[in-house]
Amino acid sequence: MERSLDSQSYERKAGALTGFIKRIMDILLSLIGIVLASPIMLIVAICIKSEDKGPALFIQTRTGKNDQPFSIYKFRSMKTAPNQVRPARQYEWKGGVPDDFVFKQTDEVDPNVTKVGAFIRKTSLDELPQLFNVLLGNMSMIGPRPEIPAITTHYNAQQKQRLLVKPGITGWAQVNGRSDVTNGEKMAMDYYYIKNQSMALDMTILWKTVQVVLTSKGAV
Repeated sequence: MERSLDSQSYERKAGALTGFIKRIMDILLSLIGIVLASPIMLIVAICIKSEDKGPALFIQTRTGKNDQPFSIYKFRSMKTAPNQVRPARQYEWKGGVPDDFVFKQTDEVDPNVTKVGAFIRKTSLDELPQLFNVLLGNMSMIGPRPEIPAITTHYNAQQKQRLLVKPGITGWAQVNGRSDVTNGEKMAMDYYYIKNQSMALDMTILWKTVQVVLTSKGAV
């Protein structure tokens, strides 16, 4: 069984200096990313609005560090027509999120996803606006995948460990399966990242992210 962590032990392990350096790197990388990706983001926004009238951005509440909610920014990949809107998922779990739970399946065919949406999901272009989340400070470049409150409200004490750090655009779990892994597998990888967080590990994750995105492995 994984040894429990708490906020104080994590802060002692990570250290104030490490946290400061990570934040500086987040600011620099997000600024560079926004500048370099601006032409791509403009083209994606135009394509989204050309295919399906409506906002280019999708804004949703996610759970951040220390269980604090924040608004995540993504490019919209779903249709906006009222008869295409799906009801929000409701979960009735007891004692935590089941280990075998998988939020998305890579072989799912969702009729509500637009043609542009399918492309930007497969290439991860839909996540580019999260660079602004990193710049604002409610996300990091590297960290656990940000979950929706409908899921995190069911976390047990051990699962809440993954909320000790800021969620990330990419992370150890994201580059080792992305949407293919079960909740139990994802949790184990998130615990590993939290306990072994370092600049060297972050650089490894960034490099693996480039490889995963180029192959579109596990994207939905």
